[in-house]
Amino acid sequence: MGKYFGTDGFRGEANVNLTAEHAYQIGRFLGWYYGELKKQKQLDEPAKIVIGKDTRRSSYMFEYSLVSGLTASGADAYLLHVTTTPSVAYVARTDDFDCGIMISASHNPYYDNGIKLINSNGEKMDEETILLVEDYIDGKLRLFGQEWKELPYAHKDAIGCTVDYVAGRNRYMGYLISLGVYSFKGMKVGLDCANGSSWNMAKSIFEALGAKCYVINNEPNGLNINNNAGSTHIEGLQKYVVDNGLDVGFAYDGDADRCLCVDELGNVITGDHILYIYGKYMKERGKLDNNTVVTTVMSNFGLYKALDELGIGYAKTAVGDKYVYEYMQQNGCRIGGEQSGHIIFSKYASTGDGILTSLKMMEVMMARKQKMSQLCEGLSIYPQVLQNVRVADKAEALANPEVQAAVDQVTAELGDTGRILVRESGTEPVIRVMVEAESEEICQKYVDMVVAKLKVNAKDNTRNIQKLCENIMQLLLLSGFINE
Repeated sequence: MGKYFGTDGFRGEANVNLTAEHAYQIGRFLGWYYGELKKQKQLDEPAKIVIGKDTRRSSYMFEYSLVSGLTASGADAYLLHVTTTPSVAYVARTDDFDCGIMISASHNPYYDNGIKLINSNGEKMDEETILLVEDYIDGKLRLFGQEWKELPYAHKDAIGCTVDYVAGRNRYMGYLISLGVYSFKGMKVGLDCANGSSWNMAKSIFEALGAKCYVINNEPNGLNINNNAGSTHIEGLQKYVVDNGLDVGFAYDGDADRCLCVDELGNVITGDHILYIYGKYMKERGKLDNNTVVTTVMSNFGLYKALDELGIGYAKTAVGDKYVYEYMQQNGCRIGGEQSGHIIFSKYASTGDGILTSLKMMEVMMARKQKMSQLCEGLSIYPQVLQNVRVADKAEALANPEVQAAVDQVTAELGDTGRILVRESGTEPVIRVMVEAESEEICQKYVDMVVAKLKVNAKDNTRNIQKLCENIMQLLLLSGFINE
């Protein structure tokens, strides 16, 4: 993982740790780099880069900064304007762009933002190119056999131009509509757009397929994206579906690459439910290649029990839709995703796509002539307790024999009635302890058992550090380097 770019782009608070200058530098590098690659292939044409953004106030600032950098380096910037992350991936893949850029911090609050890089295949950018971007930001770029303290500017007619490309977004909407194999006529559908990217797209797509739409959180003002709205605050949609007697509801996040559902009874349908419903649907039709559903290690134990009952295999990847997609590509799998609602249908998209996910759930409902609650029968989600423990050294804490013994004991006692997962946080000095079992009481009991060992280990480490500091002070005093 890079210094600036994590598994989901360069993300931070706007103009604090992600600035307009960062965006300009990213634009400068990408415009120059892809232009150089074209020259090496003896192609006399500028680099083409497509840009989308969500509804945050700062997205406009980052868009203009990126465009300035791109065009200064000689690239042409194509603007989709406010759109979804999967639409940028689709357009980059189908319209022969060198790469795509999405300006969004997904489900984060409005004051955060992010820059996601997408390659010409509509996939997350490869690590090698991202590291080159970071090297340029840090002023230590070495590429094409030389060091680059600064990149050359384009001059005269080589300066890039900006192209209004809203047609690309509209074509993406047409593509999603074309995937609808059933009419939604007579269906009352709730949509929570999180005051984000889907606000001007989802309703039009569903209405084109015949649904009667009831929409909330579709009035973005730059400051209300994800604010008590969307897939991370789904309680609003739950109440809305029940109060209005709707058949189903779908909630998206800020950039609409994830989707959670609400059934007609107001129950939340998570990514695990979606994987179960669509995995079963594919298997019944002989469409589940490799008979495998791809999950992350955070998927619920109940999902695995239900898939076992259906005779469906599953894979477990590290947390992150990036890892899910990589596994799917390497092993030819058709469906995978995360509990949070990042679902990838590899036949139709190269990234998680919230609107596509909701259309696929509608397809199963219409094909089976069943309500969403009925489609979930056969899946029992196990109670889950998750607790974070702050530690001085994550690797050392996990390797502690007493911690390992406690984890082994919990694993043995749970047997096939639950599971324990103990893992490092990727961003914090924290160990996450998660237990799933038949009751919350059992979960809490076993979480407490492991957490107690981790905390003892953390205290021991603190005491050791304090003792070491005391010994160093004594040595400094004795040697005369410091006075009492």
